[in-house]
Amino acid sequence: MTRDLKIILKQMTLEEKAGMCSGLDFWRLKGVERLGIPSIMVTDGPHGLRKQDTKTAGTDHLGIFGSVPATCFPSAAGLASSWDRELIGNVGVALGKECQAEDIAVLLGPGANIKRSPLCGRNFEYFSEDPYLSSELAAAHISGVQSQGVGTSLKHFAANNQEHRRMTGNSVVDERTLREIYLASFEGAIKKAQPWTVMCAYNQVNGTFASENRTLLTDILKDEWGYEGFVVSDWGAVNERVNGLEAGLELEMPSSRGAGDRKIVEAVRSGRLSEETLDRAVERLLRIIFMAADNKKADASYDAEAHHRLAREVARECMVLLRNEDNLLPLPKSGRIAIIGELAVESRYQGGGSSHVHPTKLEKIREELVAVAGAKASFTYAQGYDLARDSADEVLVREAVAAARTSDFAILFVGLPERYESEGFDRKHLRIPGNQAAIIDAIAEVQGNVIVVLSNGAPIEMPWLSKTKAVLEGYLGGQALGGAIADILFGEVSPSGKLAETFPVRLEHNPSYLNFPGEGNTVKYKEGIFVGYRYYEAKKIEPLFPFGHGLSYTSFAYSDLLVDRKEMTDEESVRVSVKVKNTGTRQGKEIVQLYVRDNVSAVVRPEKELKGFTKVDLLPGEEKEVSFELDKRSFAFYDVKLKDWRVESGEFTIVIARSSVDIVLSDTIFVQSTTVLVPTYTRNSTIGDLLEDPNARSDAWELLKHSPFPLPAEGDEGVMNDALTAFANYLPLRTFIGLSRGAFTNEDLEACLEKLNGSRTVR
Repeated sequence: MTRDLKIILKQMTLEEKAGMCSGLDFWRLKGVERLGIPSIMVTDGPHGLRKQDTKTAGTDHLGIFGSVPATCFPSAAGLASSWDRELIGNVGVALGKECQAEDIAVLLGPGANIKRSPLCGRNFEYFSEDPYLSSELAAAHISGVQSQGVGTSLKHFAANNQEHRRMTGNSVVDERTLREIYLASFEGAIKKAQPWTVMCAYNQVNGTFASENRTLLTDILKDEWGYEGFVVSDWGAVNERVNGLEAGLELEMPSSRGAGDRKIVEAVRSGRLSEETLDRAVERLLRIIFMAADNKKADASYDAEAHHRLAREVARECMVLLRNEDNLLPLPKSGRIAIIGELAVESRYQGGGSSHVHPTKLEKIREELVAVAGAKASFTYAQGYDLARDSADEVLVREAVAAARTSDFAILFVGLPERYESEGFDRKHLRIPGNQAAIIDAIAEVQGNVIVVLSNGAPIEMPWLSKTKAVLEGYLGGQALGGAIADILFGEVSPSGKLAETFPVRLEHNPSYLNFPGEGNTVKYKEGIFVGYRYYEAKKIEPLFPFGHGLSYTSFAYSDLLVDRKEMTDEESVRVSVKVKNTGTRQGKEIVQLYVRDNVSAVVRPEKELKGFTKVDLLPGEEKEVSFELDKRSFAFYDVKLKDWRVESGEFTIVIARSSVDIVLSDTIFVQSTTVLVPTYTRNSTIGDLLEDPNARSDAWELLKHSPFPLPAEGDEGVMNDALTAFANYLPLRTFIGLSRGAFTNEDLEACLEKLNGSRTVR
């Protein structure tokens, strides 16, 4: 239905307009009945619908009480390991259908924050340490949900990378790092998928609360990126309401019970806030409210069983086979199998906090193992440890050892209890509970075929890794994790997930280690752009498991890498293709990863960066060609002087890899920059600066004639020794006034600078 929002705005009173800028209650937006503006409802996501019962909706944000049944899909940490845009889009479609059935207008999610540290308590809810992967998957999620006429809320914008002091902390991030890592994770999703809403973070960014940060909410998000929806606060994130509205925060949630509305009205009446600013905010709100109303489907419903089957398919795609010595997996559907660990019966299938979903059903791991294996296999279960404690129970250990000793295989279920990781607090270390580590050690003493299945939302240290034959990272696999684990362990499907984050050997190896969670209210992002695999490669630190790692039950061969041009400008694009063949005996899926390396750069850059990926399904012996399109952003860095993305002219290597460390093919391309640089020279510019500029090199040699040191003639730079070259390069122009002993004056320098700054060309 077409409406003239400006006419509706003219009919609204100042109080009504101000009232639209805060919630009606905990989950609903205000409406204006006399003008036909409906009240709509939002609710938590992102891996499942968490619509609270109306009796508790006003008091229970963290999910202490009940919510309506909904499909619980794997959390984002798992979803990202699928590296599958289509699959994540299908999850979004299912979530959108469930929202329609429950009369929900906006699902709060997905979370696109970067995994700066594996200690962040909410990492299970975020996709990746890599901004390209994160933004691509977030876009797929958003597009899926919104295809059903339901909005999303991309969160938490921005630089919200820890739970410690999350409501007051100040994230201090340099501009290039902010652009290349933390904002890039949101940028692609916003430009590609246009989420109906964006949720601002609690924290400050470089000294200004995200809720009133005009640079983030207006200058970048709306003016530069072209964002069309509205910005909503995280629940309770508003600092000063009028400042927030001026900065671009349209909606305060939850209800301020009129307090924020009164501040807005007073600010307009006093002249501090223009009514035009308020009108722009309300118009954005009305656009989305009416969009939700117009897309509401009457008598909407969904097939809970079909969604559960999808949840099982998704969980299988997300799980990552980290280790498989002697090809122990898949297991035969026969023999004696010990199932050890309380997590096999008390599954940890989702993260803690505001995303806690009440599942429509829940598959039990132990029961699914028995069902998938069939009658020829015999199972023995032992608890092994107490989930509620960290200390070992000798009785439980003895029982587990006895079960393992008399079995052909021992499957150990270990991981992180919810008391170890959740929204609201960060982890202190990367270890699993001591009693779980102890049971691995004890079982390994009596059983050579140890398989470990992990239930966790973030990386862990594995000092016990060498005592295992196989390790399956199950992450937080959602309500169908039991069947998915059984399907993989017994070979119903080949594992196809790959890590979307690096697993370090030790916490101390993580790039943020010395600067997390910060001091007092301030956390400085001193590692800069070197987050995740970028850091490990730059420092030559071997991780426990690298970014992009994941094993399969089959094998793949790569061939015929083709880059369709050897030279291009940064205004053009290049097509890259490669063939992938399944050389094994099982059907399987391979994730092809494309990285780009700038071979020579004037700025510090990572060894390589992910710029493309695709997942390909292959039958035994089958070969397919996959292709990628690379454009300017694939080769660019953010130039803080230009305030824009820039490509340096030069050679780049295009890398095809199985993981960030497993490179299989590469080729090079020359990219010509079209950026026009305008160098500005000052008294403190150096001779080296001038020598690098073809248009200023002659002036540099003229100045060098005033040096008291013996120098070769222009054009004979090669005869200068290294020490003399370095000395001359670093001489500021002002020093020649003194070095020339009066032959070169201050006036001469001013004339030289005027000449240099008057001849600006491409460099």
